[in-house]
Amino acid sequence: MANKAFNPFLNAQTQFDRVAEILELDGATRELLRHPLREYHVRIPVRMDDGSVRVFQGYRVQHNDARGPGKGGIRFHPQETIDTVRALAMWMTWKCAVVDIPLGGSKGGVVCDPHGLSEREQELICRGWVRQLSKDLGPVVDVPAPDVMTSAQHMLWMLDEFETITGARQPGFITGKPVGMGGSLGRKEATGFGLVFTLREALKDLGLHPEDTTASVQGFGNVAQHAIQLYQQIGGRVVAVSCWNQKHQTSYCYQKSTGIEFEGLREITDRLGDIDKDKARAAGYKVLPGEAWISQDVDVLIPAALENQITEDNVAGIHPTVKVIAEGANGPTTPQADAALAERNVFVIPDFLASAGGVTCSYFEQVQSNMNYFWEKDDVLGRLDVKMTAAYVAASEMSRKRELRMRDAAYCIAISRVAQACRERGWV
Repeated sequence: MANKAFNPFLNAQTQFDRVAEILELDGATRELLRHPLREYHVRIPVRMDDGSVRVFQGYRVQHNDARGPGKGGIRFHPQETIDTVRALAMWMTWKCAVVDIPLGGSKGGVVCDPHGLSEREQELICRGWVRQLSKDLGPVVDVPAPDVMTSAQHMLWMLDEFETITGARQPGFITGKPVGMGGSLGRKEATGFGLVFTLREALKDLGLHPEDTTASVQGFGNVAQHAIQLYQQIGGRVVAVSCWNQKHQTSYCYQKSTGIEFEGLREITDRLGDIDKDKARAAGYKVLPGEAWISQDVDVLIPAALENQITEDNVAGIHPTVKVIAEGANGPTTPQADAALAERNVFVIPDFLASAGGVTCSYFEQVQSNMNYFWEKDDVLGRLDVKMTAAYVAASEMSRKRELRMRDAAYCIAISRVAQACRERGWV
């Protein structure tokens, strides 16, 4: 998001335009789907701990709700932009459609850095965001969820504010809540596990056994940690992890050729996914520049941090041994880099499919909250496996049938479903 030359929304539109041509969508449908239906820009005044007042910029973008209520996270980031939120909302529309859950796509954000804010200040931002947008959110309208640098605690503050405003208990207003307060078991694992479910199927398609593969991962937050956990459980070996270091204001890559020790690395990681550099070095890790994750001699790359990480500038640095890229982040690969990967026959599991486990489990949480009946963890993860596997297989079959890249095949399925819903509603 710091790169001013990079516009994620233009990338999202470019991806859409490519598939609109393949599907031969009419002009009105293209115009409707390549822009958000509505968006909100809000200002959130907060009295800080030192007595001063700061005004924070907030956003909510509702891209499309033809298939159901909007669904999408809210992220706190100091470099958040409206174009980032627009892109993420559009990707959420396709993400919900590709796994065939009855929800549309939304996204929210606040321009702030939780690293420098007290818990009280973060709570006031959460409550202020809800107050500004409460009339345009709700269980049957638009359902927020956690995203970058927001947590179950943030969601609970938002829920409490919404219920205070509406005067009713509405746990289905928001997902990603703490278990015991309307949250779902399995939600923390869902995005990372969902990614590995699709990776498992991709390795089958390529004739590879997980135990014979190695991976390098960008990120060590919730998504990356659980992806690493399950990937190692099915036999894979992660040899490098790259993540941001807040103290030094840069990223580092922690590499160990024999494989990282997941639990040990997690013990020296803070709640925002920052690995303690000195403790990692003492534990036997090579500490390399952050961008080194992309050039590792591995079979699988898993970008699970932010958008715009694999670009035309660094795609040539991907090691020739890489066979699969499983996109755990939203929009990590630019269209130019995507084309270069296709030329090299690197198999890409696109972001809105690979990372759809989170929104799928959010949907499960929404269902459970609305009916006040909660499932066991094995039930949640079992249902998630079924959904993710079915979505992957459908995209894989479409890819072979129409001789398309996986990204285009998955987009064809998702965009067709949304376009059909718009037509059936009489919107176009």
